[in-house]
Amino acid sequence: MTGTTHRIDIDESRPLIQQPEVGHNRWHEDIRPVIHARSGDRVTMQTRDAFDGQVTRQSTLDEIAKIDLGPVHPLTGPVAIDGAEEGDLLEVRVVDIVPASFGYTVQVPGFGFLADHFPDPHLVRWTIADGFAESGDLPGVRIPYLAHPGVIGLAPGRALRERIAKREASLVARGGFAMPPDPVGAVPGDPLIAGHALRTIPPREVAGNIDIKQLNPGTSIYIPVSAPGGLFSVGDVHFAQGDSETCGTAIEMRSESTFEFHLHKGAAASKGIRSFYLARTGTDAVPYRSSPGRFVAIPGMPITADDENHGGDATLCSVAVDLKVSELVDVPNFIVTAFLPLEIFV
Repeated sequence: MTGTTHRIDIDESRPLIQQPEVGHNRWHEDIRPVIHARSGDRVTMQTRDAFDGQVTRQSTLDEIAKIDLGPVHPLTGPVAIDGAEEGDLLEVRVVDIVPASFGYTVQVPGFGFLADHFPDPHLVRWTIADGFAESGDLPGVRIPYLAHPGVIGLAPGRALRERIAKREASLVARGGFAMPPDPVGAVPGDPLIAGHALRTIPPREVAGNIDIKQLNPGTSIYIPVSAPGGLFSVGDVHFAQGDSETCGTAIEMRSESTFEFHLHKGAAASKGIRSFYLARTGTDAVPYRSSPGRFVAIPGMPITADDENHGGDATLCSVAVDLKVSELVDVPNFIVTAFLPLEIFV
């Protein structure tokens, strides 16, 4: 038996920066909650696409090359869970994800795992209907529904946020990649928050940009509470994604997603849980294609830099191909295998 069902609606005609009362694009413990809910309640949340409306059916490659990454990951929320405090464990059940009718996959120059191999912009516009995504930009394939939130998580408490910021600054200083706090384009724009809030790009202990495609309806994510109320937010919902999201985007879309919250008092502290985890223990609402009946497994690099259709190949990898670490024993000659399900071809 569930509790009350709440809603958070957005105005899709306006970007997040014009509607900060229903969302944010940074993580900070002082961002005011949109609503309060109790353990056992459900919340239906409308979500924006990852680039906050910058990509449309009419977008051109020149526009893709100039995409502003500042507004990336507009999130809906936060939802404060009554009574949630540090040491608790919040269970978030993905109840339903209703996709929009339009989705897209883009290769933005300089962004994504394959940025060095594919420096040019690429765009695939998807039509979503009847449980599949199809595109005239990538003809001959139908990608099945496997919707999941790319970004989902709780706000870090102050101590955790400061620890993360210090950790990521050290990483950058040593030549690694992280996006430090930056007030430019931040929502909310309050200078007391924007200059210190964490960016959404990396995943952290309280989840965030995890891009785990198995987090579809029927699955729960368990997140240790760090800030008072937990402060749950979600966005960057994908219609489908291949393991690793190799070109930097999946099938990005808007959505109407429903979540159910269950607060486990003191469970994180008593069990020593310091980071999030996923579990699926009941009947799946969405069958997971963990091992397709017909597939091609390709060890090594599945595409080459001089291929005539390399942009399409990279897109196909990003939305449907699963990368598996097949063997690590022959150090340093590891094998990563790309599994291409043949069911997508029509």
